[in-house]
Amino acid sequence: MEPIDLRSDTVTRPTAAMRAAMIDAPVGDDVYGEDPTVNALQRRLADDLGFEAALFVPTGTQSNLLALMAHCERGDEYLVGADAHTYKFEGGGAAVLGSIQPQPIPHDVDGTLPLDKVAAAIKPVDPHFARTRLLALENTWHGRVLPLDYLKAAHDFARERGLGLHLDGARLFNAAVAGGVPARTITQHFDSVSVCLSKGLGAPVGSVLVGSAGLIDKARRWRKVAGGGWRQAGLLAAAAQYALDHHVARLADDHARAVTLAAGLGEIPGVKLLGQFTNMVFIDVPAERLRELDVHLREAGVRISIGYLPTLRLVTHLDVDDEGVARTIAAFRSFFAGA
Repeated sequence: MEPIDLRSDTVTRPTAAMRAAMIDAPVGDDVYGEDPTVNALQRRLADDLGFEAALFVPTGTQSNLLALMAHCERGDEYLVGADAHTYKFEGGGAAVLGSIQPQPIPHDVDGTLPLDKVAAAIKPVDPHFARTRLLALENTWHGRVLPLDYLKAAHDFARERGLGLHLDGARLFNAAVAGGVPARTITQHFDSVSVCLSKGLGAPVGSVLVGSAGLIDKARRWRKVAGGGWRQAGLLAAAAQYALDHHVARLADDHARAVTLAAGLGEIPGVKLLGQFTNMVFIDVPAERLRELDVHLREAGVRISIGYLPTLRLVTHLDVDDEGVARTIAAFRSFFAGA
C-alpha cells in the first residue's frame, strides 16, 4: 500500500517525466556562469516575476539568507513576523552569519504585519540602535494568502520610510493560483523575492532569488561564501523548469483536495477543524492521544507531523491524490470511532 505523506509539500518526489528532463539537460559550470539550463531558469523567473536578475540556489533557507545579507550590513536590522519562517525556522542565520538583528512583530491572524506596529518598531537614527533597513513578509503564511491591497500598502509604507521589502515566497505560486492572478501581480510590490521550487511544484531541490542586478551580484558573492556555489546544476534547474511548465496550474488540485480533507476531518467527533488555507489543513486533537494517533495513522499508511502540541498541520501536494485524501479521512474516523 503506497504511504500517504501529509507532513509537508517538501516530501514530493520528481515525476518520471521530470527525471527524463533532468537526464537530457545541457549543463556547464555554474560557478563560472556557464550552465545554460541554470541561466535559462534564472532568466525565465526574473522576466516572469518582473526583476532584472535571478540566482538559483540549493535551498529556500539560503535564498532568504542571501537576500537579507544583500539588503543589510553588519549591525543592521530587519523587521519580520514573530512566526515567520525566516525568523523562527531558519536557524537564526541572519544573526549568526550576517550579524543582522531581527526585530520580530506579531502577525495578525491573516498573516499580515500591522503597519502601525511595524512603524513603531523602526529604530531612530542613533548610535544606540541597530539600523532598520528591511521589512520581510511571507506569502503564503501558514497557507494564508496575503491580500493584494495589503501588499501595495506595505510597498508604499516601505518606500516612505526608506526600507527595502523582501518576500519569502516559498509558496508564491500557491498564493497566485489561489488568488487567480499571475505571480507577477504579487511580486511587483517587492525589491526581492525568494521562490521555492521543491515544495508544491515538486522539483527535488532548489530555490531562486530574484531582485535587481546589484542585489543579485551581492547575493551571488554571499552564496559562494556560504558554500552554495555549485557546478553542473543544470540537472536540477531542468527539474525546476519542468515544474514551472507542468506543475503550477495543478496547484489548484492540491487546494481542492485540502478543502475535501478539511470537510471530512471536520465531521469526525474528537477532531476540531481550525481552518483550511490553500493546501494546508489545521486541526486540534486531544493532546493525551497524540502518540496513540501517530501509531494508528502509521499503521494505516498515513504520515503527518505529530509533536507535543494538539494542533496538527496536514499538507496536500503532488503525491496526494483523491484516494489518498479518502484514506486519510477513513484512518482518522476509525481511530476516533474506537475511542
